[in-house]
Amino acid sequence: MTNATKTITSVPEDRNGWRWGFTPQAEIWNGRLAMIGFLAAALIELFSGQGFLHFWGIL
Repeated sequence: MTNATKTITSVPEDRNGWRWGFTPQAEIWNGRLAMIGFLAAALIELFSGQGFLHFWGIL
């Protein structure tokens, strides 16, 4: 008599995949894009000597 056991293997979720909605992947991409935007604003202020809003002529 043999005992057949089922093993369930889960497929790891792609943490870098692009998915819509409030998912962990969307939050990871949101954080990445926010870091790029913050770095761009900091570099504009560093190299232009003006604030971000002054550089774009908003203030």
